[in-house]
Amino acid sequence: MRRSILLIGNTGQLGQELQRYLAPVADVTAVGRPTIDLTQPDSLRQIIHKVQPQIIINTAAYTAVDKAETEPELATIINAIAPGILAAEAQQFNSHLIHISTDYVFDGRQSHPYQEIDATNPLGAYGRSKLSGEQAVQNNCNQYIILRTAWVYGSYGNNFVKTMLRLGTEREEIRVVADQIGSPTWTGDITRAIAQLLELNNPTGIYHYTNSGVASWYDFAIAIFEEAQQLIPLKIQRVIPITTPEYPTLAQRPAYSVLACGKITKVLGTPSPHWRQGLRKMLAELYTNSYESADSLRR
Repeated sequence: MRRSILLIGNTGQLGQELQRYLAPVADVTAVGRPTIDLTQPDSLRQIIHKVQPQIIINTAAYTAVDKAETEPELATIINAIAPGILAAEAQQFNSHLIHISTDYVFDGRQSHPYQEIDATNPLGAYGRSKLSGEQAVQNNCNQYIILRTAWVYGSYGNNFVKTMLRLGTEREEIRVVADQIGSPTWTGDITRAIAQLLELNNPTGIYHYTNSGVASWYDFAIAIFEEAQQLIPLKIQRVIPITTPEYPTLAQRPAYSVLACGKITKVLGTPSPHWRQGLRKMLAELYTNSYESADSLRR
């Protein structure tokens, strides 16, 4: 029997990937801007009352990390208040809620991968708003999954990979931060993990999911150019590693964003693919017109 899924945020990079993947196997109602407005509670309530879904997946978020420092109220409305409303409505209709969160709930001062039970301590307005969203979900809904991920990129939307590809075709030299560490994570693999979770008996709680392996932004950039040069002509000749202070931003970033994924690995029965494998697949989608079908992603 096909289940009813309400996907919030279908204009984002993960939301678009999820819509493409889930549409053939479920009754998906996918909404995003301008259809709904996360700053207007009635907009959310109306769509949930109309659809009455079995599952709600919330990929929508205020993700402008630096801009959040000057718009903390707006970030809080979208990242904290809206998820609380979704959770309360999910509770009312006995729906299962999957809410996407972030490594930014941690301060990055740890030197080993963050587990789900580790203390949170966000450094900026974005991270605080996302942590408040997690708390709102937990306080208003019994059936939920909070899925924390990090360093997300995909074929849709704007992201680090696409920025590097653009710069790599325009410049001979770029400078990339080398002292921030994380796990680059492809939306295709996040999507597959979510689809697997949907097949299980409604697991509840906080889970971490990223691709396996770790890298700095500098390492990631080098890998992007190594893989892309087999597909497109590049102008780039040199990638210069720099420190975080050499690339100042309004918001402070966690220096160490590696998430421990042992908990979800036990639930899914298999570890996540290595980040370089995900990168290779994403680039193939962009440049060889070999966008994988939903069937091949499920293998």
